[in-house]
Amino acid sequence: MADQSIAGAAGVMATASEGDRSGRARIVILFLCVGLVLVVLLSLTSGASDASAVSVVSDWLLGAAPGNEALNARDRLIVYDIRLPRVILGVLIGAALAVSGAVMQGLFRNPLADPGLIGVSAGSSLGAVAVIVLGATVLAPFTAALGTLALPLAAFCGGLATTLVLYQVATRQGRTSVATMLLAGIALAALAMALTGILIFMADDRQLRDLTFWQLGSLAGATWQKIGSVGPIIVLALAAMPFLARGLNALALGEATAGHLGIPVQRLKYTAIVGVSAAVGASVAVSGGIGFVGIVVPHLLRLAIGPDNRYLLPASALLGACLLLLADAVARTIVAPAELPIGIVTAIAGAPFFLWILLRKRGVVDL
Repeated sequence: MADQSIAGAAGVMATASEGDRSGRARIVILFLCVGLVLVVLLSLTSGASDASAVSVVSDWLLGAAPGNEALNARDRLIVYDIRLPRVILGVLIGAALAVSGAVMQGLFRNPLADPGLIGVSAGSSLGAVAVIVLGATVLAPFTAALGTLALPLAAFCGGLATTLVLYQVATRQGRTSVATMLLAGIALAALAMALTGILIFMADDRQLRDLTFWQLGSLAGATWQKIGSVGPIIVLALAAMPFLARGLNALALGEATAGHLGIPVQRLKYTAIVGVSAAVGASVAVSGGIGFVGIVVPHLLRLAIGPDNRYLLPASALLGACLLLLADAVARTIVAPAELPIGIVTAIAGAPFFLWILLRKRGVVDL
């Protein structure tokens, strides 16, 4: 009976004013899969090399076959050692930010919710800034022991610490208050930003340049080592989040109703917060601050396929990956040979689009 009730709740949420949009959702997801493949090829072949999409695909198909000259040694180095790690990292981070945004909006039942709302991004930034500013002094043993992994690990630990404090503040007698979590997240984010400001005040000119570029976000530092350090965390978080879909659908009817339908509401909240924290913390750790992906992508998809999280979450992962790769391609080419921070590109594109959505749907912003 509980499973039938949950399925019924999911059906209620999947039905909008235009009727059941599950068929349209499947078609959109299929098109997004094809679009992601095309965007990956575009990202691998755009830039200063002679590699084309055809030559890259041919090299993939031929592999180490004798006489394979689809790519010369220089282009193979550029594609596989420089661009491919960047593309894989862009796919993971874009998917993580977009899915985290969709989960947060479902958990808080608020279309304006964002992964940064609970302070994870601010905590991660604090950890990274601490390594950049204090890495040669107070944190010298830490940075010497971990080398290039010191920055992403510190950022991840900062986001995780923020999450643990937030959960302890918002949980009483085994129950977590979403309203308290929201307010505590805002307070913790403000505190983390204040501490970050103190560290920035202490920084020298070189550190300030590093801080500015990092806080604006970039995929320029993508390496196979970084993918190995944060990739498993992001993949595990993304793999777990689709299992929250039915619970989030039921939660939209209210916590009491979701509980009557058999949803373990407390466990759902805990899993959602931990998953979002892991995904966003790991993403911020290697890319810096990239805004608007987590809030714009779910909005755009709700307009197209409705609010059913069974389709919204995988579609958000695909569209988030596509948009971040496109933004990265623009960032790499628009001011070549220099590189524009990707956070600037996403903000320039995302902020006007979000304002347009709010103005166009002023009366129904709760879609």
